[in-house]
Amino acid sequence: MAISVSTDTKGFTLIEFLVAIVILMVGLLGLLQTVNYAIHYNMGNQLRQGALLVADESMNLEKAKPFDLISSSPSPHVQSTVVSRVVNGAFRSYSVVKTNADVTSKTKSIDLQVSWRYQRTRFVHSIMSLVSNY
Repeated sequence: MAISVSTDTKGFTLIEFLVAIVILMVGLLGLLQTVNYAIHYNMGNQLRQGALLVADESMNLEKAKPFDLISSSPSPHVQSTVVSRVVNGAFRSYSVVKTNADVTSKTKSIDLQVSWRYQRTRFVHSIMSLVSNY
C-alpha cells in the first residue's frame, strides 16, 4: 500500500499570515496617527473659535457703554479678566486684556487681547476698535 502525499496547498503558511498581519498593522497605525492629527487640529480650531466669541462679546459690551465710561484716564487704562467657556464638554479659560486709551478728545480706542493655552502653547487673538462721540 502506497501513501500519497498531496502537494496541492490551499491556504496560507504561517509566514505569509505574519507578513499580512504586519502590513495591516502598519496601515492601521498610519490611520490612527491621521485620526490623532485631525483631533489635535480640530480642538485647536474650536478653542480659537471660542476666543473669537469671547473677544466679540467683550468688544460689544465695551462699545455698549456710554462714551464717558469707556476710559476716564488720560493714560491707557488696562483691565484684565478671565472668562471660562465650555469647549468639547470641558471648561477652558480665556484671559481677556482690555486696553482703553484716548486718541483725541472725542475718539477712544479699545484694544482687546484674548489669550488661551493648548498643549503648553499660548495663543493670542487681538481685536481693536475706535469709538467716537460725534
